[in-house]
Amino acid sequence: MKMFTKIIKLATDAGRVTYLNITDEIKKIIEESGIENGHVIVQSPHTTCSVIFEEFVHDRDITGNDFLQTDLNNILERIVPRELTNNFNYKYPGPEHLAFVKEYTENDVDKANPLTVEEAFKTLLNGDAHIRGSLFGCSETFILCDGVMAIGLVGSIYFIDWDQNRERNRKCYVQVVGE
Repeated sequence: MKMFTKIIKLATDAGRVTYLNITDEIKKIIEESGIENGHVIVQSPHTTCSVIFEEFVHDRDITGNDFLQTDLNNILERIVPRELTNNFNYKYPGPEHLAFVKEYTENDVDKANPLTVEEAFKTLLNGDAHIRGSLFGCSETFILCDGVMAIGLVGSIYFIDWDQNRERNRKCYVQVVGE
């Protein structure tokens, strides 16, 4: 039994849900692993992101999302509306979390992404993204047979960043296990 792990680095957009088709990158990682039979785990370590398995759709709307993504966004906006103000229906972020983020920001812990306290507080208006991430989950597992993922002809793997508040640099872990 062998195990091969690699990280895919991804850049996501501000102002919209970001869908990234990572199927080709995963296929390259499988080839690089040399593993023919087993399984592939694709996982996001981010609480506002998901990995989903969906059909590749050729048609896109004017924002660049394919029609299934647009449909999904429209349905989710009715079920889990975007959090745009702290006077909304979401309890998150609460006072203790705000105090934690204030201290974290004032002590400049995240030197790679320095923010003012006010900027940091605005990024916390993402309770909707956390709920969407929880609903869709952070990972998918695929069977690997003779070096090919069992995803059919139009099956694709998408990394989704539900957090629309800012551009982000994200990671996605891919682990191939088998023989």
